[in-house]
Parts: sequence; structure tokens; C-alpha cells
Amino acid sequence: MSAKNHLLDRRTFLRGTATVLPWATALVAGPSGQPQRPDLLIVGGGVGGCAAALAACRQGLTVVMTEETDWIGGQLTSQAVPPDEHPWIESFGCTRSYRQFREGIRAYYRRHFPLTAEAAANSRFNPGNGSVSRLCHEPRVALAVLMELLATHIASGRLQLWLEHRLIRADVDRDRVRSVTLENLRRGGSTTVEAPLFVDATELGDLLALTHTEFVIGAESRKETGEAHAPLVANPLNQQAITWCFAVDYLPGEDHRIDKPAEYDFWRGYVPEMTPAWPGPLLNWQMSDPITLKPRSVTFDPSGPGPGGLNLFIYRRIADAAQFVSGAYRSSISLVNWPQNDYWLGPIIGVSPEQASRHLERARQVSLSLLYWMQTEAPRHDGGTGWNGLRLRHDVVGTQDGLAKQPYIREARRIRAEFTVLEQHVSTEARMQATGRPREDVTAEPFADSVGVGAYRIDLHPSTTGENYVDLSSLPFQIPLGALIPQRMENLLPACKNIGTTHVTNGCYRLHPVEWNIGEAVGTLAAFCRERKEPPRHIRRTPALLAAYQQRLRSQGVETEWPRLRPL
Repeated sequence: MSAKNHLLDRRTFLRGTATVLPWATALVAGPSGQPQRPDLLIVGGGVGGCAAALAACRQGLTVVMTEETDWIGGQLTSQAVPPDEHPWIESFGCTRSYRQFREGIRAYYRRHFPLTAEAAANSRFNPGNGSVSRLCHEPRVALAVLMELLATHIASGRLQLWLEHRLIRADVDRDRVRSVTLENLRRGGSTTVEAPLFVDATELGDLLALTHTEFVIGAESRKETGEAHAPLVANPLNQQAITWCFAVDYLPGEDHRIDKPAEYDFWRGYVPEMTPAWPGPLLNWQMSDPITLKPRSVTFDPSGPGPGGLNLFIYRRIADAAQFVSGAYRSSISLVNWPQNDYWLGPIIGVSPEQASRHLERARQVSLSLLYWMQTEAPRHDGGTGWNGLRLRHDVVGTQDGLAKQPYIREARRIRAEFTVLEQHVSTEARMQATGRPREDVTAEPFADSVGVGAYRIDLHPSTTGENYVDLSSLPFQIPLGALIPQRMENLLPACKNIGTTHVTNGCYRLHPVEWNIGEAVGTLAAFCRERKEPPRHIRRTPALLAAYQQRLRSQGVETEWPRLRPL
């Protein structure tokens, strides 16, 4: 299959009008004609791409960062996913710049929003008071804060930000990328970028495919990895569900029902065929418990805490109206990213463009069908059905159709790396078996080449081959440099979910603070390689250089090891 066939249909990724900050509009178009020659090209402006650009520019590199949509921020913004973080995030376990981003969110609300006195005084203010995260916030605020963090570098000319640019071609000479060509989706035309180093920060690992960098998709076999929870037979098309998120608020007494979605009748009657079994229709207030896989009932009540149990409206609530002065918000706002709108009927990587487009459209349809069901037929705890006042918030996600600009991608192409992180390195049970230590005394595998830390359960959503959740206890882990270096390519680095993990361990390395740390490690590595005139592979293989690079990371506020902590 050609690399071009791996690229998503532009129409499915770019929905809605441009909504960039006014002072940045000159950066949208990018140059055309003559090749550009920065120190570093970052393809993809998501969480990892932004962190890589910030780190590289902070250390003096000239950088071009491109983004296919009109918003940078990826999971935080265009995919509309509030941060998934570990329990210690307020105190330790992330980089200094990620902490600056988090505090920047709170500061932005304090500067620009009419908070109650209590909310303004809360040092750990959570704008949405969502239960999924200690910092649930609106996508546009994340966008504004990211632009603030990058503003100095843009103004100085160290960073060029090319929005609405799509990767179309790469020139590769054996083990090196010589140039990359990008199409301007707004004005037309294309521009070629030559650079000593290239970073793939795309959501699907598109640059890996285009440069013929060796990569893996889907699930490896148990024989290949030795992982207890890997399938017996490898299957590249066994990939985690994607989700097309959307935001809603609730205005009782008003009617905000959307038109009946084209596939509503299908999704209304759809019963997932899962192993182990799903407990009934997808559009239901009952689902598989991610850990036990037994039936689990949840609630939904946009007007209050509900009758007990997990209230999905509060779960990913991104604006809690009670924390703002009366009248600031007509209603609280919630982000819908639930099992009920996960899409797993087919993958979008490793299939034809037509198949990928079809699956992306069906992912949109399940989300719209879930909303329509909630507006019209969903059972309420008071015995009624439907909430007509649920309003799709197009403005919150910046699109015309009300769905996020991009689907939430949990799994991308992954490099065949010098070192691959396995379940045996981070799983609590696997580490207990390997070390003979009790649960309270076990740690993840230590990596001598650590470039950061992360923590999250091994969380695999239902997959495209009908496998139900895999949700395993894991230990606070390190990010090894070896997982960031391809086996063959010399001047291409991954900066997000495309590092050397497996289908299983991707489940704990794919979240926001880990992706940020990966990006920051890569941006710092690019600067370090430029200074020392050495390729990334040589930095890892030379003890003195590795030690100096790790010290550079620590001086930049990157934590490379954990204190002793409990498993997740």
C-alpha cells in the first residue's frame, strides 16, 4: 500500500471554518515556492509537537511546525479531550513546561472569566469540576494558552507555525530524510522543507509511512512480545476504538434536538459483538466495566448530581457554571467521550482511503446518534425519556457540524525502535512475578536511558476485532530514549503515540502528560544533537553523551525518575 493511502481524507479531518487567534493569522498560510531550511521540521501540531517546538526553540533552534487543522493542541483542543492524568500530577510526575501549561489554564480563567470568589481563590481550581481529571477545561482555553507559551518564539522568528498544511511527499536517501513537502490546504500550492532533523508528531504516524520508516500497527503476537495480554496471533487491524467527541450543555424548557442522523436506526439497535460479551445495546446506560468486564450501570443527569453512581454529564464536564458568577454561563458544559460513542467497527490505519473515510464517517454517525438518542429516547431516572434541552455546542469545538475537528486517536503507527516497552516492564502483575516482590514494594523496570516519566493504567478500549476492554494495573514508569529512536532511520524522531511501545503498552503511554514529555525530550534531543554534531542514535550509545543529554533534560525541568509510589 502506498504511503499516500494511509493519509486521511481531508474532508473528514477539517470541518468548520478557521478559528485561529487574530495575531497568528499571518502564520496560517506559510510560504510557498522556495524551499525552507530550518534546524528542525515538526510535522503535526498536537500535544507532542507543541512540546517539541517549545523545547527546541527554548534552546535556540529554528523550527517549522505544521498542522493539518487550524488549531494546534491535538488531544487538548482539536480532539476535545480533557487531560487524562495520574493522581500525583499536582505535585510531581510531569515536566516543568507541562506544569506551566496547566497553571496557564488556571491563570487564563482567572484573567478572563468572571469566577466566584471561592473559585478564584482555589489554587487547584478545576474549571469543569469533571471527575475524570483535576483540570477539565474548554478546548479554546488550551489553544490560547499553547499560543501564549509559543508566542515569544513566533515573534522572534525562531518558530514558524504553518496551520492547515498537509504532508504530501518526502524525499528519502537511504537512511536519511532529505526533505518533506507540504500542501497548503487554504491557498493551494506546496512548500518543501529541508532540515537536518525531522519529527513525526502526526496523530497517525503519517511521516513514518511516507518516509518508509519501519513501523508496526495493531496488535503484536504473544510469541513476538511475550506479553500475557497480547493475542496469540498478530493482527495489524486489531486497533483501539476511535471517538469523535462533542460538547453539550443543557437548557431545560428549550428544544435543541438535532435532525435524525442518517445511521440512527442502525446505532439504536446495535448490540456490540464483543469477547467477553457487551451487556446489551451500545446506546444504553449500561456498559462493560473496563476492569471487571461485568455489566456496569451509569447515570446521566445534566441538571444535577443524579441518583447515584457515575453521572456521565459530570464525568467530563469542562465548565461548571456554579464556579462562575451568575449569568456567565447559561449551563454547565460537558464533553462527550464515553464508551457509548467509541467506534470499533473498523480501523483507519492499514486500510484503503475509501475504507478509512467510511469508518471516520461512521464514527461521526455513532456520536450524532448518541446525542439524538439522549435528546429523544434515553431513559431518565424520573421515568421520562430524553432531554430535548441538550444543546450541541458547535462554538466550543470550533466546527460547523458540532463534532470535534479530529477524532480522538488512541493508537497510531509505532516505530520499530531500538528498544520496545513491553507489558513486562510496566504491568504490576508482571513485575511482581518477575521480581518476587509484593505489590506494595514493586516498581516498573528502571531504564538507564530514561528521558522522562509517566503514569497511567494500561487502558485499551474495545478494539476493531471485537476484543473488549483490557484495563490492567500498572506502575509509574519511565520513558526510555531507546523507544524514541528508529532501528534504521538516522534523522527522524517520533514525538507522540508513535514511539516504540506495543499495542498493549501504548495503553499507558498514550496520554496527555506522557505525550508532552515525549515531545519535550525530542525537542531537547534535537538541540543537543545540533550542538554536539552527533546523530540521536550515537547520543544513546555513548555513555558520556547520554549522561550530558539527561542532565540537560533535568536542567530544563524534565523529571527522569519517580519516588516510590503505589501501583495504579
